[in-house]
Amino acid sequence: MEFMIVFVILLVIVLVIAASCIKIVPQAHAAVVECLGAYRATWGVGLHFKRPFVDRIAKRINLKEQVVDFPPQPVITKDNVTMQIDTVVYFQITDPKLFAYGVENPIMAIENLTATTLRNIIGDLELDETLTSRETINTKMRASLDVATDPWGIKVNRVELKNIIPPAAIQDAMEKQMKAERERREAILKAEGEKKSTILVAEGKKESAILDAEAEKQAAILRAEAHKEATIREAEGQAEAILKIQQANADGLRFLKEANPDASVLQLKSLEAFAKAADGKATKIIIPSEIQGVAGLAKSLVEVAKEDK
Repeated sequence: MEFMIVFVILLVIVLVIAASCIKIVPQAHAAVVECLGAYRATWGVGLHFKRPFVDRIAKRINLKEQVVDFPPQPVITKDNVTMQIDTVVYFQITDPKLFAYGVENPIMAIENLTATTLRNIIGDLELDETLTSRETINTKMRASLDVATDPWGIKVNRVELKNIIPPAAIQDAMEKQMKAERERREAILKAEGEKKSTILVAEGKKESAILDAEAEKQAAILRAEAHKEATIREAEGQAEAILKIQQANADGLRFLKEANPDASVLQLKSLEAFAKAADGKATKIIIPSEIQGVAGLAKSLVEVAKEDK
């Protein structure tokens, strides 16, 4: 009976020890295993069995990317301005063995290394360069920290300057400088606006004067063309009238020639021509002698006609 009790107790102890030797490493984690105080192996993700009383898990390590926000560090620029800068470091453990045995306190080591590296970089820059060269500072710090932490099994992925806090007097001077700069830009923009407005007004007047001159030119050309056309039409009308008169005279001469008039008729026509030539405007008319007789004859005929009436 006593043997059975001892056997059960031993069995329970063995089961407990066996259960304690079964270890599961979750995703994105690793376990550093030691055997009698010496490094034995690094366990990755999955189920593992530990030898009882000999092996032990010395360190469980998180392989995810980690973020550490360090408090502000006092730094001095090249032009002797003291400011406070706090940094954020993004790192990841790539070698669990080196991380476990490389440095006693890796986070504190990274913090101190970050502070010294930051002081070295800022010490070579002036205040204005520090405020405008965040990306350059971040790149230099990341490269320097990555090299320094490589023996510790740590890879620094990114370093960011979270805040750059200059002294109060510097901040006040910067605000005044920014205000003056804004006022200067405002004055420049206002002057440029007035200049452009003046130029636009002048160009508008110029274009208006050009358009007025062009309109006057076109009007003068149209008036000249209208006068020219009227003169041409008048000349054509006069030429046509003269042509018709000449045609009428020619027709009259032709009819007179066809009628074969005698000498007395011709003398009468000559007298009519002299009468038309006078037209009440001539002050003195000389009548040929051969026409005078005809004129007397005509006068006699007129008197005879009056008596008959």
